[in-house]
Amino acid sequence: MTDVPSGAPQADAPAKKRSAGRDLPAAIAVGVGLILIVVASLAWFHWGFILLVAIMLCLGAIEIHWALRRQGVRAAIRPIVLGTFAMIVGTYAAATGVGLLDMPWHSALLAFLGATVLAALMVRLPKGHEHFVRDAAGSIFIIGYVALLGSFTALILAGDHGAARMITFLLCVVANDTGGYAVGVLFGRTPLAPVLSPKKTWEGLAGSALFSVGVGVALCVGVLGVAWWVGVILGLIIVVFATAGDLIESAIKRDVGIKDMSSILPGHGGIMDRLDSLLVAAAPAWYVMYLLVPGG
Repeated sequence: MTDVPSGAPQADAPAKKRSAGRDLPAAIAVGVGLILIVVASLAWFHWGFILLVAIMLCLGAIEIHWALRRQGVRAAIRPIVLGTFAMIVGTYAAATGVGLLDMPWHSALLAFLGATVLAALMVRLPKGHEHFVRDAAGSIFIIGYVALLGSFTALILAGDHGAARMITFLLCVVANDTGGYAVGVLFGRTPLAPVLSPKKTWEGLAGSALFSVGVGVALCVGVLGVAWWVGVILGLIIVVFATAGDLIESAIKRDVGIKDMSSILPGHGGIMDRLDSLLVAAAPAWYVMYLLVPGG
């Protein structure tokens, strides 16, 4: 029997089980618990938030690893998990000047990124040349998709008024998802990407833009203390990339034939099912705030 962890998607799961609805009480409990942890850590203990992000991204990397295994890809998951944790924590430590890393954040990020890629390639060598390119590509895909993109959350928090920046980013993504869902359910008619996500519509995308821009403007003016048009840019950028993040994860799941990345979060699915939009939107959101919000 294959040693698939309990949280990983099962290839032989009955079709009836896959199509079952969400456990709403469990979903609400998990959602509220995560929100409380995020709020508390951003309010009182930023390192707690970074450690939470690092752990969740490590679990997300494992989920992608098990999804790729359904296609025969054997990524070097151990060095990837270690490298993911080191990239998030190391980037934040360097950016804030805390800890043993006395170097610019970009040097720390590149150093950990390079070390993780090299470790993943070298760990694969003892297994021989057969399927080396396939497995190496899978490893580098996980490193880039999860670890590298996830590192930008550390940079958002590391700037001046980092908690305010992070809350602005998170709420814009939440507004994107909420607006897209609400408007899509009420008025959605025109499919946005029917092959990847049949329920997404152009009307829902307009709702995402309306909600995300509205939240972006309110928070940029009221919390970050910058011009309203920065909120418009930030909101629109997040809509584009958060939607792309959702579609990217949908493409992965459809390609490997699974509904959820795992069942680790009751009522929600997997870690990546909750982080897909945030992960892809983090880098462009950081860049907008780096350029347009003082102290970035």
